[in-house]
Amino acid sequence: MTRDEIMKIIEEENVNFFRLQFVDIFGFMKNIAIPRSQIEKALDGQMMFDGSSIDGFVRINESDMYLKPDYDTFVVLPWRNQEGVNAARIICDVYKSDGTPFEGCPRVNLKRVLAEARDMGYTMNVGTECEFFLFDKDENGKPTVNTHDVAGYFDVDPDDSGINCRREIIETLEAMGFEIEASHHEVAEGQHEINFKYADALTAADNTITYKWVVRSIAAQHGLHATFMPKPVFGINGSGMHTNQSLFNLDGTNAFYDEKGPLQLSETAYQYIAGILKNARGFSAVTNPLVNSYKRLVPGYEAPVYVAWSASNRSALVRIPASRGIGTRTEVRCPDPTCNPYLALAMMLNSGLDGVKNKLEAPASIDVDIFKMTPAEKDAAGIASMPANLEEAVNALKENPIARETLGEHIFEKYIEGKTREWDSFRTAVTDWEIDNYMKNF
Repeated sequence: MTRDEIMKIIEEENVNFFRLQFVDIFGFMKNIAIPRSQIEKALDGQMMFDGSSIDGFVRINESDMYLKPDYDTFVVLPWRNQEGVNAARIICDVYKSDGTPFEGCPRVNLKRVLAEARDMGYTMNVGTECEFFLFDKDENGKPTVNTHDVAGYFDVDPDDSGINCRREIIETLEAMGFEIEASHHEVAEGQHEINFKYADALTAADNTITYKWVVRSIAAQHGLHATFMPKPVFGINGSGMHTNQSLFNLDGTNAFYDEKGPLQLSETAYQYIAGILKNARGFSAVTNPLVNSYKRLVPGYEAPVYVAWSASNRSALVRIPASRGIGTRTEVRCPDPTCNPYLALAMMLNSGLDGVKNKLEAPASIDVDIFKMTPAEKDAAGIASMPANLEEAVNALKENPIARETLGEHIFEKYIEGKTREWDSFRTAVTDWEIDNYMKNF
């Protein structure tokens, strides 16, 4: 899309309000709203903001930063029409006052990593599957963990009482240019999934951030609270973000497909799998970034706990879906939807490419239910476990030799600082569980 095309749409659609969006290090969408009079200035990348106010960005003496819009992300917001007046958004890269890209911008960082992959002869395609819960709000409008939905996997109405909200989310996404492939009720009560078509990695990250924003916005209009929290309710399945990913050669062919290879997978595919498995523990603090993330990564709830791969086994960290040809891909099942997709995709891509660069050999496929294997059987098969908590994950990130290179010095240091602070806050908190179990007995 060009600047002139955007201005034409703004005129035709009577866009009077414009949102400049970007994402901070921890994956939170940020927003500067401007009136119509400032739109041309914004499209020219002249909008300045105070970067020192954004967690993990810059110090107060380095605060002046600019938002450079990506014209291809411009879209009119279907749910913001008020009496014929529309609002629109555009996603921006963050630049420093000297006109250079800001190394602490996650989107800028992903673009750098993708450019390095392209120098190796590869592009990356990604499809994310973000699960979420719809919960009721209390009389004060605060979210609860209650749902009047009593449906299960693939159930229909009337049990699936969230179906109308889900339908409006889909209609909104389609109006914004998403190609929706499927939607359904998930395993747990109140849990849903909407799948949209894969895209190049940068677009996929933009789409994932946009998708989460739309889901929460439309749910609020239905009086519901949508949450992507990995494990909001004890004893039921949590929400994941299974991430389908493949490398393509620059001529447009799928680098993972080999008609004559074992399982019709190429040597590159096996090396990529090996790289993912090698680095999985070391990228989990990015793909699974919360204290709560590790309440999901436990045995018994379909979430992957063990570092292994399989062509069919859903208890493995990496699964190979049945599609072949141009659809040949790996599905990395550990990420959850609270991750910053720009950082998560950068880490997974460089992890896979670590295997390609160093010609790593993938271990044997594990085609039995890993949850039913004994510790001795897992040891014999060389199956490691994912980190058990955020502290363990952060320590593994620090020790991962490709992490600093992938995230860049600024993001690496600020991310670890923030996650260490988060763990310390949790570690020192007194929880309801402790009160319930200890107060009356001691």
